[in-house]
Amino acid sequence: MRPAAFIDRDGTINEQRGYINHISRFILLPGVAKAISLLNRNNHIVVVTSNQSGVARDYFPIELVEETNNLMKRELARDNAYVDGIYFCPHHPHAVLPEYRMKCSCRKPGTGLIERARSEFGIDMARSYVIGDRWLDIEFAHNAELPGILVLTGYGKGDLEYIVPHKPIKPAFVAEDLLGAVKWILRQGSAFSISSRH
Repeated sequence: MRPAAFIDRDGTINEQRGYINHISRFILLPGVAKAISLLNRNNHIVVVTSNQSGVARDYFPIELVEETNNLMKRELARDNAYVDGIYFCPHHPHAVLPEYRMKCSCRKPGTGLIERARSEFGIDMARSYVIGDRWLDIEFAHNAELPGILVLTGYGKGDLEYIVPHKPIKPAFVAEDLLGAVKWILRQGSAFSISSRH
């Protein structure tokens, strides 16, 4: 089994611009393709996990989420990087659209997206991580019994300064960006490999 990196999308992979309600608003952050390529080359499963409640709120159709995810895959492919799976939650308990109005297990910090990925891939959960720009992602990691890494892109700096100090759950690591997070993960993997031989 291989370890996985469960990576938030908006604010971690692409610029945080609020709701991505048009394809032109999707802009990949610097270093992201390199980070994901590093995970690919080091035998990690790369899974994108994202709340997309704009669908439930009727801000944009679910097809736009798919179109945006396809654009993300194409842009990553230009740098020989790829994601193994993309899982998103379109629901919200107070949705405008009744078909998406529910309290679901897939809306982060619920762990449904991770459970779906786990059922589809051979994931070594003991060596897996969650990466995101919100304290919500750290709570998501905690609920899945995984270490959570907070990146300082997107909402990260504000959440680190104003939210994290008042919460009982803390990040396992704080990184400047996704590339910094991935380099830290790979260093932990090296330590795991060394220690497992003794």
